[in-house]
Amino acid sequence: MPEIAWDAKLYDKQHHFVSDYGADVLQWLAPKANEYILDVGCGTGQLAAQIAESGAIILGTDASADMIANAKAAHPNLDFEVVDGTQLPYHEKFDAIFSNATFHWIENQNALVEGLFQSLKTGGRLVAEFGGKGNVKSITDAIKSAAEQLGFADKVLTDFWFFPSVSSYSTLLELKGFEIEQIWLFDRPTKLVGEQGIYVWISQFAQHAFKNLANDQAESIKNLAVEILKPNYFINGEWVADYRRLRVKAIKK
Repeated sequence: MPEIAWDAKLYDKQHHFVSDYGADVLQWLAPKANEYILDVGCGTGQLAAQIAESGAIILGTDASADMIANAKAAHPNLDFEVVDGTQLPYHEKFDAIFSNATFHWIENQNALVEGLFQSLKTGGRLVAEFGGKGNVKSITDAIKSAAEQLGFADKVLTDFWFFPSVSSYSTLLELKGFEIEQIWLFDRPTKLVGEQGIYVWISQFAQHAFKNLANDQAESIKNLAVEILKPNYFINGEWVADYRRLRVKAIKK
């Protein structure tokens, strides 16, 4: 996983669209009372709390201690633990696993999927949504282009996310024993808050791109990337990011 410093309060304020959109995928989960459900990458716990409203018993996990501290403070009646998604310690414990906007951060997909499979009871379901093939391509292209124009092409990183196609992700899940029930790759243009929206997005979500650069070099790339994006993605005073999501429901047979 790339080393990302998560500011949980800023995340909730600036990027609440992450959990707003996540509410939509809960329909695929369809949680029921007394089901034991694991939320992998629960962030500040908003969706875990929505799942709990069904009467399900929820455990929220996240690799970020800051996110978990915020989740516990916001939802003191729910269970949250700091757990890395590639090191899930559970064995046939859960009726369902849910995840929103997390899997694309995880490099070791084999360890993740094996852990998900092991954590589920037989007949249990996995429902997840995350970045799919082509997600935020305009943004990564703009960062690459800006880096090239400024002479930093060899220092900037833009391939640290996992954005799979339908076929490659289906194959991965099937190899580990899952059966795919539904899988869907779709465009979801996403509005970013404020005139600085795309700059703030790059600073939070793409900070790993600049880890080999000095701060002033990173800032010059970000500012040029914003200018490159502006003609097509700053529309009527609002920034729009070219999100593409992969949503999947799979069963442990």
